[in-house]
Amino acid sequence: MAARLKGKYTSELKAAVQKELSLKNTMAVPKLEKIVINMGLGEATQNNKILDPLVSDLAAIAGQKPVLTKAKKSIAAFKLREGQSIGAMVTLRGDAMYEFLDRLISVALPRVRDFKGVSPKSFDGRGNYTLGLRDQILFPEIDYSKVEKLKGMNVTIVTTARNDNEARTLLKAFGMPFRA
Repeated sequence: MAARLKGKYTSELKAAVQKELSLKNTMAVPKLEKIVINMGLGEATQNNKILDPLVSDLAAIAGQKPVLTKAKKSIAAFKLREGQSIGAMVTLRGDAMYEFLDRLISVALPRVRDFKGVSPKSFDGRGNYTLGLRDQILFPEIDYSKVEKLKGMNVTIVTTARNDNEARTLLKAFGMPFRA
């Protein structure tokens, strides 16, 4: 089964974004490159077993196995040693990326309490957008009764856009609910 958003992008959105940005070449139209989901867990320094539910939740949300992220250097104040596992991340590309974005926009974000839209200021200057989510239970794949600790995550949407305006236009076309 092909991703719904991918088909919509190629059939409708690409032409609409090209027209809105007044681009002459269709190859210059920005597109999604990848989505990176990252969960950090500082408490893993004391207890390494805390990472197991984190990894299984992230695998359920993303649909693929996460990679453990390790500390790059030791920091004595945080009781952190180099090479110690402190989080997990998943990089989604292709159909899985479009499926995740579809679920994020149509299912997870509307479940946020008092949701007024995502910040239009979270672009990095190069056309990438990062969104912080407070807890993993926004996704229907997570069984609320099995969650012992709420963990936040960062979702970074990497696009081929050259600047923030192009990326904002692309994400708006996908249906990303930006705050006014």
